[in-house]
Amino acid sequence: MSNHVPGAPSVCIHSVCIDLAHRRRGIALGLLKEYTRRLGVAGTYDRILLIAHEELRELYERAGFEWVGRSAVVHGARPWYEMRRVLKPAPEPAVPPQQPGTVPAGLWEALQRASGARTRPQALAITAFPNGAQDLVADDGKGTLANKFDLLCPREGCGSVILKNGVASLVERASVQLDPPQSAAGSPLAPLPTPPSTMNWWLVTPNAMMFENIGFTRAVVSEEGKRIKLLICAECDLGPLGWCEEGGSEFWLATSRVGYRQ
Repeated sequence: MSNHVPGAPSVCIHSVCIDLAHRRRGIALGLLKEYTRRLGVAGTYDRILLIAHEELRELYERAGFEWVGRSAVVHGARPWYEMRRVLKPAPEPAVPPQQPGTVPAGLWEALQRASGARTRPQALAITAFPNGAQDLVADDGKGTLANKFDLLCPREGCGSVILKNGVASLVERASVQLDPPQSAAGSPLAPLPTPPSTMNWWLVTPNAMMFENIGFTRAVVSEEGKRIKLLICAECDLGPLGWCEEGGSEFWLATSRVGYRQ
């Protein structure tokens, strides 16, 4: 701001001086507004810059200037602050012209992917498989029967992917009382056997990051006195689909309470 540079895009205001007898009449504000208006009409400059003491901030802001922050300029004992007013907006980046009737490369494929993403997969219940759980597993070569299909939320219209294929292992173990007795009759989920009867579960380890989508309830105390969390669909809140011990590394999904995508 100390040197004049012909043709530069910035104009610097060094002083706005009003005789003491004519102050507090809006003259300074009027001068600033008229000066900035004329610079804008000229169309030659991009911005107006100035430095001022803090008590003059309100005056310049009323004239359309914005506060930038403390200036590196040192002149006297008091600090100076930078302010500016932009006259021309930053130019928009140039966009290569498209030939009439052409589609940008990759746009059609992206639209198809987006359209497909809105189509929810159909969730098949375990009852749709003649041999039940045995039709849902594949031997991983290590003696573990892993889930052959993606596990989905069974609610019609949701179908959110809960777990990818090959992640869980099939385990037969005792049933767990997941539903309050009063709500079991109205639940859209398949009823579970009464403990201690056994049933098939999908075991997921070692942490919840293995899931594509899963939600957890607050911890409740089971009949065995353990603190467990119920597993639900994170998108539609349908559940309980399974359970886990609070802070544990094993997550159990009932094979009859999830859907399957072939």
